[in-house]
Amino acid sequence: MTSINDGTGFSASNLAACAWESFIDRPPLALDRAQATASLQGKRILITGAGGSIGSALTRSIAEFAPKQIVLLEASERNLYEIDTALRQLPCPIEHASVLGSVSQPVLLAEIFRRYRPQIVYHAAAFKHVPLMEQNPFAAIENNAIGTHLLVEAAATSPETEQLILVSTDKAVDPASIMGASKRIAELVMLAPRATSIRMKAARLGNVLGSGGSIVPLFLKQILSAQPVTVTHPDVRRYFLTTADAVALLLHAASAETAGGILVPELGEPLAVKALAQHLMTKGPGSAAGPVPIVFTRLRPGDKMCEALLSDRESYVANAGSGQPLREIKSPYLQAMVLDDILRKLQTACQQRSLEQLLATVMRAVPEYQPSALMQASRDENP
Repeated sequence: MTSINDGTGFSASNLAACAWESFIDRPPLALDRAQATASLQGKRILITGAGGSIGSALTRSIAEFAPKQIVLLEASERNLYEIDTALRQLPCPIEHASVLGSVSQPVLLAEIFRRYRPQIVYHAAAFKHVPLMEQNPFAAIENNAIGTHLLVEAAATSPETEQLILVSTDKAVDPASIMGASKRIAELVMLAPRATSIRMKAARLGNVLGSGGSIVPLFLKQILSAQPVTVTHPDVRRYFLTTADAVALLLHAASAETAGGILVPELGEPLAVKALAQHLMTKGPGSAAGPVPIVFTRLRPGDKMCEALLSDRESYVANAGSGQPLREIKSPYLQAMVLDDILRKLQTACQQRSLEQLLATVMRAVPEYQPSALMQASRDENP
């Protein structure tokens, strides 16, 4: 978790003081340590986006289960330095390699798989901030969609890679944003039939409370500064989970009993973002100063009123994983030839910076995606 202190007293300790469980109103997900040991002990593990909020928490947790080696792939030098340092300072240091680079670099990926021969790959690298990606659609597609394709292609050349686990998002369901659409394409890459023995899994998570770029740090800074708390709409609802829950789900995904395909956790009902703000005012580190007003702004381009974990075109696999933390779902997919053509067109659109071609190809891959008004205006101005 990134530590922030800008004079308001806001820091990582503020996040820890917020009693997430009392807001989420469900028991923390129990990690089956015996199962995690059986899945991870003695394995060579590659983690992309290893310095991000989820990637770093996942890295620290995996280190507890005595893997043979952890390979950290991270595009941010600062984030890579921090997680590299954290592993070096463990009481029992773990063999690890720190690689500065991106999943959008195919030559680098080939080198990683050739040199380190990872058996399990956790793919946490992603651009995830919805409004920023609405302004940077080419970056969203290059990193989230094409980057996943390049990673899968590199993994397929490695005979020792057993499984690849994508950290996906509920925003991939009937996406209203280019970020969500890019993650849905990443899911389609994982689902495409191909001649490989690698078990492809995509864990579709909700909003991780306190993660980098999430709403919680913003709310806390506003509360601690006695500023109005800004919520986009009084009826906006989201699925929430803690970082610990997210890590437990991802470790469970690596178990031999977990099916391939798209995996969805049981997160109950989506919760009101307004209620989260009120919770932080009364239970958070700034509660002693009293509540501050909530100001409703408006939905941002790409935002939805309420997220979903399944679309109308998806359903749970009958009796599969019942009672398990993650359940397999049936989801539409694209044949490999169709998907390859789409990915080629996406690459061309990104290289030529053609927003019209990019959006047309994204909508071909994800027909349920409808570009926001901002995206449509950008397309009209810069075809």
